[in-house]
Amino acid sequence: MKTSGGSDAAKRRAGESAAEAVDDGDVVGLGTGSTAAHAIRRLGNRIDSGLHVRGVPTSFASRELAADRGIPLLDLDEAVGPDAPGIDVAIDGADQIAVGAAGRVATGAEGGGDPTAAPLIKGGGAAHAREKLVDAAADRFLVVADPSKEAPVLDRSVPVEVLPAGRSAVAEAVRAAGGEPTLRRAERKDGPVVTDNGNLVLDCAFGEIADPEALAATLSATPGVVEHGLFVGLADEIHVGTETGVRVTERSGGSGE
Repeated sequence: MKTSGGSDAAKRRAGESAAEAVDDGDVVGLGTGSTAAHAIRRLGNRIDSGLHVRGVPTSFASRELAADRGIPLLDLDEAVGPDAPGIDVAIDGADQIAVGAAGRVATGAEGGGDPTAAPLIKGGGAAHAREKLVDAAADRFLVVADPSKEAPVLDRSVPVEVLPAGRSAVAEAVRAAGGEPTLRRAERKDGPVVTDNGNLVLDCAFGEIADPEALAATLSATPGVVEHGLFVGLADEIHVGTETGVRVTERSGGSGE
C-alpha cells in the first residue's frame, strides 16, 4: 500500500534538504520509501566528498541502498544502548502529515500546538515498526515529504503490523474502535504482505482521525499488535519539497523556503 503522488523532483528536494542537515560524525537513521531514498543517495554523495557518518537502516531496502552508496552501517542494537553512540538524526518519509490546527498535538501553549508535533501516518512500505524504533531513538527526527502528503487532518488507513496468530483478534479490536481492517495483499505474488519482522499488516480505515493520540494509545494497548503507523509528537523538522524549493518547519515554529 505504498503511497503515490508528488513529483520526483519535489521528493528529491525534500530528501536532499534533510541530508544537508547531517553533520560530520553523525549516526543517521535511514528511513524507507522514495523520498527517504533521495536523502540516502545524497548522503552517499557527501561521503564521497569527505563526510564521515554511519547509518542505521530501517528496512532491507534502505540497508541495500545505503550499502550501495557506501554508507557504513550499524544495527540498532549497536547504535542504542550502554556505551553506544546513539542516533543523532533520523530522516524518514511520511504517507500523510496533519498540518491543520485540528491535527496538531497540544503543547500547552496558547494557540493550539506545535506544527511539527503534527501526527503522521507511516507504513506504506510496511517498515513502520523498525522506523518508529529508529525515529523515536534519534535526537532529531526529520520528516521528508512532498505537498501531496499534507492534509488538514489524518484520514488515510493506518497500517498495523500484527502477529500472524493475532490477525483475527486484532481485526475485531479495530472494528470495536471504529475502524475497518483489510489484510494487505502482496503484489505479484499470492498471499499477504509479510514484513521484515515476519508479521502481517492490516490497513485500518477510520475515516477522519479526530484524536490521533487516543487512537494510537488504543492500538498500542491491543494484544497482538506489534506496531501501528501513527507517529505522534515525534517530528522535530518537516522538510516539504516543492517545485521551486523546500519548505522547512522546525519544532520552534520557524519556517522558510
